[in-house]
Amino acid sequence: MSSTVIDQAASRPTPAYVANPYRPRRRRTREVMVGNVGVGGDNPVRVQSMTTTRTQDVEATTAQAVSLVEVGCEIVRITAPTVSDARAIGEVRARLRAMGITVPLVADIHFSPAAASAATEYVDKVRVNPGNFADSRKFATREYTDAEYAQELERVAAKFIPVVLACKERGVAMRIGTNHGSLSDRVMNRFGDSPEGMVESALEFVRICEGLAYYDIILSMKASNPKVMIAAYRLLVARMSAEGMAYPLHLGVTEAGNGDDARIKSATGIGSLLLDGLGDTIRVSLAEDPEAEIPVAQQIVALCSLPFSSADDAPLTDGPNLSYDPFHYERRHSRPVQLGAVQLGAGATIAVAGQVPAREPIVLPVNGNRGLKAYRPDLLVWDLAGPADLARLGELAWKGEGTAPRPLVARSADLNLLEQALPHVEAVRLVLDGSQPEPVVLKLAHASATRQVALWLEADLCGEEPEDRVRTLVSLARASELAGQTNILASLHSPDAASAVRGTRLLAAQLAAVGVHCPLVLLAPVGEAPMLSGAAALGSLLCDGIGDAAQAASVPLAFDLLQGAGARLTRTDYVACPSCGRTLFDLQSTTERIKAGTSHLKGVKLAIMGCVVNGPGEMADADFGYMGGSPGRVNLYVGKECVERNVPEAEADQRLIALIRAHGRWIEPDSDHE
Repeated sequence: MSSTVIDQAASRPTPAYVANPYRPRRRRTREVMVGNVGVGGDNPVRVQSMTTTRTQDVEATTAQAVSLVEVGCEIVRITAPTVSDARAIGEVRARLRAMGITVPLVADIHFSPAAASAATEYVDKVRVNPGNFADSRKFATREYTDAEYAQELERVAAKFIPVVLACKERGVAMRIGTNHGSLSDRVMNRFGDSPEGMVESALEFVRICEGLAYYDIILSMKASNPKVMIAAYRLLVARMSAEGMAYPLHLGVTEAGNGDDARIKSATGIGSLLLDGLGDTIRVSLAEDPEAEIPVAQQIVALCSLPFSSADDAPLTDGPNLSYDPFHYERRHSRPVQLGAVQLGAGATIAVAGQVPAREPIVLPVNGNRGLKAYRPDLLVWDLAGPADLARLGELAWKGEGTAPRPLVARSADLNLLEQALPHVEAVRLVLDGSQPEPVVLKLAHASATRQVALWLEADLCGEEPEDRVRTLVSLARASELAGQTNILASLHSPDAASAVRGTRLLAAQLAAVGVHCPLVLLAPVGEAPMLSGAAALGSLLCDGIGDAAQAASVPLAFDLLQGAGARLTRTDYVACPSCGRTLFDLQSTTERIKAGTSHLKGVKLAIMGCVVNGPGEMADADFGYMGGSPGRVNLYVGKECVERNVPEAEADQRLIALIRAHGRWIEPDSDHE
């Protein structure tokens, strides 16, 4: 790709969803009261969850709501598939109030306008899904004329307006919650299965509300794919800004699954948006007991929420243009750098760098609980602290069975040590601490280029504003290229997720501005909660297409972070809903059972869905799907096509495995697969 094309791709103005992408602040919205809890406005980011019991089992639902409140849940959502379920929420509310518990209750509505209208008598907020409130999704292809489209929207409005008027009369808030997996055929055929379609689906309902002078609205754009979810929320805010709207946002990655994978995927999507300054209430959707969601949500908020703007903050007026498109995923363009057998940049697989323990045998961690052999990093990094480390460097070599030697990288702030390391490594990694004179750095650049060794420049952002360190790194990278060293890598070491994201965005933009298109290595913060902060930081950047390699606190964590962002699938990826009163089987035990039999697969995406609310839509993004069809019966999917219906639940696991095998995606658990 020519530099002209790269420069054009890297020249994008400041997006409308954030005033300054290099120093974001929390977006200020109108306040919406949900019972006695304020959402948006000057309020903190609220944490909520959803019960998984049968709604009409009032005793069990009440007990679960109490348990949620005890662990810090601020808003409790309960499914209401029928009018009888809506009335049962009223009984739950009465019992909670009798205990002195005033937590706001939300009725979750799909398909039934009658249930929504009934629920307004008993709850503090009604959630409606515009994709299935009065619409349908049959995956039908049909061309709508403008008149036909308007006529269909009028039909939907006729069913929606009574609910809006009931909410307005009774002081009940509303969440208009779009799900990527349940866009209506009407919207799909006009806008496609896209963030644009998700946004328009919600705004159609918002405009109906505003036409009735009803404004107690909260919006959400949920998806199981963090890239889609992030783009949809950003686009929604940009569209709202253009239309003079300022409604609060409810954030969530839907069907995230369970375990560490679900936590990483949730922190990737939710954390990325909080780091953009977007989000007023969040729900972490886990296929676990709902009480487990609250501590994770609280940690994500603590790690990622931003302050509001102050008088000292100003919109971006003269900063560099963005190097990425915030609304559509595209991998950042970079020139290739070859380290031994490993290529970085130019669209190559995102590499993982692993730290070699100093003065210890080189033993890389094994993640045996996933049925895999050791995660094998693509690059090995050796820190040089003094002559003893340098002496051992010449002896270092690590080979996996049947694999090529991993490229070796020497890391130090000492230019002399790095120059002596050149005969033994594929790259030298200079940690810039402000003490290295430019002429001496350029001497190392020239020496490394002569030996065909890459130069990796790393700036440490700890204790200093990102702008200054980034400016220095960019200047040295540009000067090194002019001195003949074109095999350059760049990275930033950051103390937290916020500085990692804003610093790396700035680095990518400034490198593009001076015509340096080197690969970027993402370094996950290693301080508090490294899994969640790493997911938010690296996930945000990876979902923006930034990053050609990654390094985290451990090699398995680096692979997990790439998996959570959809950047590199090294094992099975799961889409699993968190369960609710609609679920047709025990989601937790089913998910664990299926994972136990399939977690050794490489790069296969499996969906485990309890019912039809989002199932067919979200499974369109999966390779294979397992969905509750009726009590005791399961439907099996390939992509969005149902290939086996009404399979007895006792046979469904083996039939799913047979389906995977028939499509050539099965490997035996004891196979040697990296």
